[in-house]
Amino acid sequence: AAEISASPAAEVLEGTATTLSCDVPGREGHPEELSYTWYRNSAWLKEGPAHTLLLPAVTAADAGYYSCQVTNSQGSDTAQAIALSVTYPPRIPTLTLFQETQGGRLVIVRCTVDSHPPATLVIDRDGTVLATSGAQVALGQRLGVTSSRNSLRLEMRDAGARDSGNYGCTASNVHGNASATKVLEIRAAGLLIHPSAEVTEGTAVTLTCLGTAGTAEEPLYTWYRNGRRLRESSFPTLEFPSVRGQDAGTFQCQVRSRDSRDTSEAVPLRVFYPPRQPALSSFLQSQGGRLGIIQCSVESDPESSLTLWRGDDVIACTQGCPQAATSPRVQVARSYNSLKVEIRDVVVEDEGIYVCRAGNSQGSASASVDFKA
Repeated sequence: AAEISASPAAEVLEGTATTLSCDVPGREGHPEELSYTWYRNSAWLKEGPAHTLLLPAVTAADAGYYSCQVTNSQGSDTAQAIALSVTYPPRIPTLTLFQETQGGRLVIVRCTVDSHPPATLVIDRDGTVLATSGAQVALGQRLGVTSSRNSLRLEMRDAGARDSGNYGCTASNVHGNASATKVLEIRAAGLLIHPSAEVTEGTAVTLTCLGTAGTAEEPLYTWYRNGRRLRESSFPTLEFPSVRGQDAGTFQCQVRSRDSRDTSEAVPLRVFYPPRQPALSSFLQSQGGRLGIIQCSVESDPESSLTLWRGDDVIACTQGCPQAATSPRVQVARSYNSLKVEIRDVVVEDEGIYVCRAGNSQGSASASVDFKA
């Protein structure tokens, strides 16, 4: 019966020279008759007359289950696998910081590390310990800590400027320690859009400016859209009872008190609306040859598909229209919500009522023009 042993032990520190031996009764008497095949985690490693497997300096990758098969002319026997465990100090931790995109009111600090045995993790801010993996610390209602093997997560609700700072994570076990740091900056003011930062026209929208909690005096709130001042009041909200397309833009709010002033990050508000009536114009240029120009443009969000018709014929469109009546005299230029058609060497047959139809997911609109040669 073959049996595997490990020297100096089955659990060794990374970098230790380790020897695995596959022993069978009577091996010393007939060494030339035996062949040894080594496996790790059932994968073939090596084969030969040596009954030992030498690992000059074990690494974490060498850990696993080792077995050997002993063969001679009479048959073979496979030893029961032995587990080789490799211990090592923590690698450099992975420290991630996450802020809720709207307003930045929730901050999550997460630290993970690779080590064996498992490491004790500590999260600190500017040297002050906030969380440890060793115990569930009572941190108050707005802080929460969860931990698992080699992982530590800190949640901070109602986060504000007071939570800004240099965050560090230290991982340690009996073999050593390692650390990582990241800087977190949180604005004192935040901006929240309800029900969403993307809405359809007609929706009731409320923008809320989240200032620093616990100010002794009533702050003033100043609202900006696309960098231009909208209004100032003591109310932290800006309301659109029925939002329109022209209300869309990038909003900021500023919270101002006697001793402080802070401006939120810019938050875009997008309003989806159907095409307005297209602007359709025609022009005939006689100098240097008769050139007719018909141009259609529209306002909408999302972008509209524009199609130019003359009677039942499609002349051009902004998005694929294989049914268009192509002519070498017609050139088409397309851009966002705009369609321009040039007709060279205009003839009487080019006259008529041209209709531009615009449509998107929100609706459609059209306009017509009488083009005369």
